[in-house]
Amino acid sequence: MLKWIRKLQHRPKGGSQTKSKWKQGDAVDGTERDVQCVTGDNPIHRRKDDVLGRADMAHSFAEHVLSLDVTEGAVVGVLGPWGSGKTSFVNLARECLECNSVAVLDFNPWMYSGADQLVESFFVELSAQLRLRPELFEVGKELEDYGEIFSGMSWLPLVGPWIERGRAATKIFAKILQRRKKEGIYGRRAKVVKALGALDKPLTVVLDDIDRLTTPEIRDIFKLVRLTANFPNVIYILVFDRIRVEEALAEHRIPGRDYLEKILQVGFDLPAVPAHVLNKQILTAIDNALSTVVNTGPFDQNAWADIFMEIIRPLLQNMRDVRRYAAAIRGTVQELGGSVALADVLALEAIRVFLPDVFRELHGAVEGLTTPSGLYYRGDEDAPHLKEQVKRLMQAAESRADVVQALIQRLFPAGERHIGGSNYGEDWKNGWLRERRVAHEEVLRVYLERVIGEGLQALTDAEQAFPRMANREAFDSYLRSLDAERLQDVISSLEVYEEQFAPEHVVPGSVVLLNLLPELPERDQGMFNLDSRMVVGRVVYRLVRTLKEDNAIEEAIRQILPKLTTLSAKEQLITMVGYRDGAGHKLVSEVVVRELEDSWRAEVRATTADRLAKEKELLRILLLTKREAGPAEPALDIPDSPSVTLALLRSARSDVRSLALGSRAVRQSPRLAWDALIELYGSEDILRERINKLKATQSEDVNGVLELADKYLGGWRSSEFGDA
Repeated sequence: MLKWIRKLQHRPKGGSQTKSKWKQGDAVDGTERDVQCVTGDNPIHRRKDDVLGRADMAHSFAEHVLSLDVTEGAVVGVLGPWGSGKTSFVNLARECLECNSVAVLDFNPWMYSGADQLVESFFVELSAQLRLRPELFEVGKELEDYGEIFSGMSWLPLVGPWIERGRAATKIFAKILQRRKKEGIYGRRAKVVKALGALDKPLTVVLDDIDRLTTPEIRDIFKLVRLTANFPNVIYILVFDRIRVEEALAEHRIPGRDYLEKILQVGFDLPAVPAHVLNKQILTAIDNALSTVVNTGPFDQNAWADIFMEIIRPLLQNMRDVRRYAAAIRGTVQELGGSVALADVLALEAIRVFLPDVFRELHGAVEGLTTPSGLYYRGDEDAPHLKEQVKRLMQAAESRADVVQALIQRLFPAGERHIGGSNYGEDWKNGWLRERRVAHEEVLRVYLERVIGEGLQALTDAEQAFPRMANREAFDSYLRSLDAERLQDVISSLEVYEEQFAPEHVVPGSVVLLNLLPELPERDQGMFNLDSRMVVGRVVYRLVRTLKEDNAIEEAIRQILPKLTTLSAKEQLITMVGYRDGAGHKLVSEVVVRELEDSWRAEVRATTADRLAKEKELLRILLLTKREAGPAEPALDIPDSPSVTLALLRSARSDVRSLALGSRAVRQSPRLAWDALIELYGSEDILRERINKLKATQSEDVNGVLELADKYLGGWRSSEFGDA
């Protein structure tokens, strides 16, 4: 499904891997096959599951083990760091050993604790496994009897202090022996030696997960091996991380390595996985983990290569890391449901799994990582707390500062300036939001909090709306199907598609948006939010200017105007392309604008009272018509209609918001554009007369405009800083 993930996979140059000469069970026959990634953190057991090309190496290891002189036993070590695939390697070798009729017994010391339990369990477990095999039943019985001698025995120290404590230990040992059967320890041991020596094939005992034990337990297991290592026809394969075990065995200035070398006859250091092989396994694991996820989110192939090589790849060192990572990403990508860019999610999941301290700090660095330059201060200055957030993030990285620096550079361009990089301004935010990049604060919070905010939900709806924009009916139908309270946010989110606006979007898109304007619910805009008129106007302006040529714009405007259903929508469009100070963008010639304005004013004068009463911005419409009328134009007649008067009062009402000193509370005070109303009617007396007629017919004071009008009629006026 996500085959693009594999584009970073590279085959090694040169020859192919050597194929095994032996087969067992489901061994491969040398034909090409698809690699299946193991999703759980479990070792492989069969040659066909070997994706690292270690089967032949394991075969050679097994042959070498079988070639050892085992007349007095042998101890072999398979050494490698945690997660390097030691258990899988031993399992591959097991196939070869069993092919040669060698019994392979397992003892996992991690399941036991304490010296007494460890030694008892060792003999009980091995004897039980032997007695399941008819040909080894007697050996198992003798080993079980021998093990009884050591049950309850206190162990001797490991190295060094043995000499000093030898006398006391000998006394304890002698007392224990007196409590055993008449033949004593040596008699039982002789029976075990005899039974083992009579075997045609040696026994192999695998002790895995030694490096998972505590330091005392690691010492206990090596005491056990030392005690039983010289049994004939017994090969111990010890599987552990060399560094961890050497640290545990070190005592009284005697290096653990010196002691380890006295125990191991053969040590096999598992080679590191070749970089190109591990790369392939990581990419295949990602592909397989996400193959059933329905919506993985937007994917930027251009960004992916750098994100993979600089952030993900350095954190995954072995197949255990690969499995942990693959298990983590599937649930996260599934839960996000495509709301965050996939490459960003994959990078952040690597940080979450392998650099948890950095990930915890990420929650407190959202602003520092996503705030564009220039938002807080002008010039070269910046908000100090933003830089401090990024600084703490880098400090949490410690030795992996290179990865976190790459994370900032690749995922958080706005935060790059805090580590000496480039500056990114506000104009980048729309692109980040459209592409669902975590560089945008809302998208990052969705990833961190798993809650889609209003802004991102609006973008999701806009994503569905934009493909319909070229079809007027489809675009209009979709927008009207949305919750009206969210509609303004959805229209605003269409701005992020500005770079994709095309000529075919201009007419249908503008018509639908401008006709929706009167139907948008009134909202509490707050101190700095845009009102619905400006939100719609910004999108329409960006649509119209995609045409670039004056003639094309004029033609589009002439197509749009007849399809608009309100006078205010027509006025907004004409003003947008015209030359009015502070509002016009001069997109067509002045001659064309004058013609359009003349026609619009004529339409206003000809509009019936009933239609005028339905206009939400009636005061603005009538004032513009009156103020900008030419000498030859008829005078504007304001209909003596209560419905028109009410519409004018409603459109004249506004709320003034203010902040009191020392308080965060926003005060709202209603106002009427009283002077504008007087200007429109010609005198306050006419205005009073119309309001009184309205009061005589109006049984309900909607929005309190009549009460407010009475205050103005009584001489009340608002002051700049509050009610007078």
